[in-house]
Amino acid sequence: MSNVFLTERNIINVLRQSAGTSLMAVGMLFVILTRGIDLSVGSIAALGSVLSAILIEQYGTGLSVAGALLAGATCGLISGLLIAFLKLPPFVTTLAMMTVARGLSLIVSTGKPIQMGDAGALVTAFGSGSIAGIPFPVVLMAIVFLIAGVVLNYTRFGRLVKAIGSNVEAVRLSGIPVAFYTTAVYVISGVLAAAAGIVSSSRTGIGSANIGVGAELDAIAAVVIGGASLMGGRGGAFNTFIGVIVLGIIANMMNLARVPGYHQQVFMGCIIVGAMLLQYASNWFRK
Repeated sequence: MSNVFLTERNIINVLRQSAGTSLMAVGMLFVILTRGIDLSVGSIAALGSVLSAILIEQYGTGLSVAGALLAGATCGLISGLLIAFLKLPPFVTTLAMMTVARGLSLIVSTGKPIQMGDAGALVTAFGSGSIAGIPFPVVLMAIVFLIAGVVLNYTRFGRLVKAIGSNVEAVRLSGIPVAFYTTAVYVISGVLAAAAGIVSSSRTGIGSANIGVGAELDAIAAVVIGGASLMGGRGGAFNTFIGVIVLGIIANMMNLARVPGYHQQVFMGCIIVGAMLLQYASNWFRK
């Protein structure tokens, strides 16, 4: 296994396969920083995958991407409005959106995989495209993490997102429109989840309503492993990137070792619990 694992081809493969998870993890990071959670990202990715596969044949690359991202933004907007203005629990709200988005993707695709064929630049870019020898999905992943890092560390938006998670009442009393920022992070999560679906469908050439099952757990795990607090207010883009890579390496090693898929799920669940216990211990020692 070690001979294969350390090869350049395998390392690039780990990064390429982590691209979709990384996009969802960045969106999840923004949500978790506000003390929220988004369980709908996997289903929104499936919806983005199906819509991009359907639209690209009729309307071309640009409109297919725009349509899929708009659908993701709409799902995020609905969840955000329900949470921010009606004060519905994020867990229940996004669980409902998870069911709705998955159902819509099954309706639109009639439950069948949609072959994208040789449909233009989207398939070419994500299937075999590269920049300076680096696969385009990996480049996209790096760009998204870079933008997220800049937004969270150097913009008013990022500072307020963290502040909402740390002390929402103090932010509200200072006159900041908390509902706007809360809604915005769910829109960001929806857009990035749809983008993950586009990456998946264009890389494989197939749009499927069955992708992204359990992807929300991978996204949450990456954020938690990266040290973000599920209680909000603490977390960063670079640390989340590390969490994504750690998950990708572990999954790759288990695949190379031919660990059965069901056993992998148990192991991943234990990793999430372990990361949360480490957070709890760290917070206890700080106090």
